[in-house]
This record gives sequence, structure tokens and C-alpha cells, in this order.
Amino acid sequence: MEVQKSPKLKRIQIVALTFLMLAGIVNYLDRSTLSIANHSVSQELGLSASEMGLLLSAFSLAYAFSQLPIGAMLDKFGARVMLGAGMMVWSVAQLAGGFVGTLHQFLVARVFLGLGEAPQFPAGAKVVSEWFAVRERGGPTGIFVASSTIGPALAPPILTVLMLSFGWRMMFVIMGIAGIAVAVGWYIFYRNRNEVELTPSEILYLADGTDNDPNANAKLTWHEWKGLFKYRTTWGMLFGFMGVIYMVWLYLTWLPAYLEHERHLSIARTGWVVVIPYIFGTLGMLSSGYIADGLMKRGMAPIRSRKWPICAGLIGAGAFTIPAAYTPSTTMAIVYISLAMAFVNMASGGAWALVSVAIPRRLVASLGSLQNFGGYLGGSLAPLITGIVVDKTHSFVNALLISAAVAFAAALVYMFVVNKPIEGDRAAA
Repeated sequence: MEVQKSPKLKRIQIVALTFLMLAGIVNYLDRSTLSIANHSVSQELGLSASEMGLLLSAFSLAYAFSQLPIGAMLDKFGARVMLGAGMMVWSVAQLAGGFVGTLHQFLVARVFLGLGEAPQFPAGAKVVSEWFAVRERGGPTGIFVASSTIGPALAPPILTVLMLSFGWRMMFVIMGIAGIAVAVGWYIFYRNRNEVELTPSEILYLADGTDNDPNANAKLTWHEWKGLFKYRTTWGMLFGFMGVIYMVWLYLTWLPAYLEHERHLSIARTGWVVVIPYIFGTLGMLSSGYIADGLMKRGMAPIRSRKWPICAGLIGAGAFTIPAAYTPSTTMAIVYISLAMAFVNMASGGAWALVSVAIPRRLVASLGSLQNFGGYLGGSLAPLITGIVVDKTHSFVNALLISAAVAFAAALVYMFVVNKPIEGDRAAA
């Protein structure tokens, strides 16, 4: 007889997903503030293009390298404290950006923005693994990760209105205050699983017959974290996610410039056209989890049910990026890019759904942060390589083709390297 989900579990799940979505949207709005205010900031502070590039990269590098310790800290201290503290740090850093007067001060603010935002997605994976049964984790994972496409879609209209109405400095301050409010709400309303008293039927529902780790509430050890590097699956997820985020960041950082310079759209029109691919990206992100859950319900093993949508997403993203590079039609280019965004974000959502089934839940944040570290190392290369290629060729064609090749290579990594789940008790051996 199937155990039913209790009203208490439903309430906890709704609270958790609501705050994860809010935090993720604010997260991506805050990442976008400097891009939106690029011209105003460089003019007021007298910064060159290379100095602005340094500011933009300071965030991604700090974010990438802080992934290494943050997963272990999440598994040790829990998502309530770590995500709450991270939100507070990044929101204060965002607010401080409104008061900077020099490049050095702005660099410090951007570094702390990257450090503070680091727990967001590993924490989300951990929350889903704690409060959702294995058979239903794909859907909620797709929902909270969709904030990474909803945020960039909302950023141009919201941040532009704030900047034009109050100036770029107040835009930073307002967004910082919004983040602080979400951080306080998260800490007040969310609870880790070990902080909630559950009934036997609720524990049985969450266990789902597959999540029966006897050490589920044990504290993470250094040997366990270090032991994760002994697994092919860890390395496959780390290198595979590089390919996912490479394409995501190519479009995130260069799509407006591509539309303006390659397709000759006006700045005003570009601001609205950019929203279209992100709408498709959101649909791809949301679909990823439900596809994975559907495959699992049809009898596919958890790892395979997550892996194959990732592979399909990467292959589809590469396949649609190639005609986008060559088509003479601006309309068709936007259609192809929108489809590529849908597929690559399906792969991205699938990658986070994979984390929640590839390892016992007490180690989910550690594995998720290692995956994210690899992803953002790849992501930090995308704008640099694209810029070099565009400078040398005066075209985005080769840059898009490189992105497609990276996506195909990442699909092969997932296909042939990620095959088995990681057993937590052996990770310490």
C-alpha cells in the first residue's frame, strides 16, 4: 500500500521551493546588475573596457573556487544556516556596490557577491534530497533551477526601470535590501530535516524504499569529502557540467552583443528580444525534471533517467547552435538560439536532478558543489574565448561552433563516464 504525503510534508515542500525560487531569482538579478549598469558605471568611475571585464570576471572566479568548500559546509551545517548566511553576505555585498568609489572597492564587492552566492544551487539540491522522495525529485529540481533562466529574463526590464528611475547606485541598494529580506524569511520559515520531528509514515514516504542510509544524519568527514574524487561519476559530472555551463554562459554574457553587432538590432529591441530565448530556456529547465521522473516511473534506473535527458539536451543544444551560426535570417537565428537555450537548460536542470540521486542525501551538497565548480570553470572560459574569437574574426560564427563542439563533447562524457551511483560509506575508504 502506497504511503500518502502528509499535509505537513506538503507545507514544508511548498515553503522550501518558494524560498529557493525567490532566492534564485534575486541571485540572478544581482548577477545582472553590473551588466545592465555597465555603461553608467564605467563612465562615472572612469573604467576602461578591460577593467570592466575584470569586474565581470571577478564574480565568476570567486563563485567557482568557493564551490569547493561550500558543499562540505552545507553537508556539515545544513542548508538553513549556510544558504541564509550566503544570502546575507551576497546581499550586503550587492548593497555595498551602490557606495563604491574605486575599482578596488568594486572588486571586493564583486568577490563577496560570488562568495555569498556560492551555496544557492548546492543548497537547493540538498533541500530537494531531504524533503522529496527519490521518485519525485526531478520536478522540484527543475522548478528551483528554473530561477536561473527566469532571473535573466526578468533582469533587463526590472533593472533598467530601477536604474532609469533611481540611478545605478540605488539599483544596487534596492536589490541588496530585497536579498536581505529573502534571507531573513528563509531562516525564519525553513527547517533542515534533522530539525523537524517526523512521524513514522512521513519517514517512510520520504524513504520511498530507496533512501535508507543508516548514516543519514551523521556529520560529513574530511575523508568522505576527499573520497568523492575516487569515483568516475564525480569526474564525469564535473567535466560534463563544464560543457553545460560553457554554452549557458556564452549566451548569458554575449547574446545581447551578438544581436546588436551580428544581427544589427537596436539596443532597445535587443532588450526585449533577449527575453525570448530565456522563456524557452525556462520551459526546457522545467521539463527536465518531469521527463526524468517520468522515465523513472517507467522503470528506468535513477542515474539513467537523469543522464539521458542531459545527453539529449546537450546534443540538441549543439545541433541548433550550428544553424544559428550560419543562417542569414535574424528571425531564424532567434528561433534556433531559443531552441538551443531550451535544450541546454534541459541539460542543466537534468544535471542538478542527477546530483540528488547519484549519492546518499547527506553528501548531496558536496557532490553538487564539485559539479558546480567544474561548470563555472568552464563558464568562466566562455566569455574569454568568445571575445578572443570575435576580435580575431569579427564574427560570432566560430565562437558558436566552438560552443556546439563543447556541448557534443560534454554529452559523450555523461554518456560513457557517468554510469554508477556513488556509495557514501565507501567514499571515506
